[in-house]
Amino acid sequence: MTNKTFDMQFIRYMNLFSRVTRIDPKHCFAYNNGLLFVVPAGAVQMAIGRDNSNLKKLSNILGKRIRIVAQPSGVKEMAKFIAVIVAPIKFERAEVVENPETKDKEIVITTSDREAKAMLIGRGRIRETELKDILEQYFGVKNLRIM
Repeated sequence: MTNKTFDMQFIRYMNLFSRVTRIDPKHCFAYNNGLLFVVPAGAVQMAIGRDNSNLKKLSNILGKRIRIVAQPSGVKEMAKFIAVIVAPIKFERAEVVENPETKDKEIVITTSDREAKAMLIGRGRIRETELKDILEQYFGVKNLRIM
């Protein structure tokens, strides 16, 4: 994983999350007009709360859609991590490949559905950019291609 930086608003979100759930999040991201909190793998159910109570409380306080994701332990959990972030959009596979021209590693997400591809990219490539930033933080990969 690469070095992570936080701005003040995300620190406030993380502090609120910690007070409501009693779990310290590892990171907080904005994705698709909502907030995504990354927590240790064993703490996801506690963070969600009984009957989704913590999710509902956070969503009401912040006025945003909230998602909680388990922290990936490495590249082997990358596809599952991406699937949780982009749900309900489905894709066939996600893999790390080496770009032959630049010798940099990049993540390639493959889908055969044109609509799913369009939703992954988003208007003005906003979702693609947000997802690329998240994946760069966690896997150190500079490029993202959606095919």
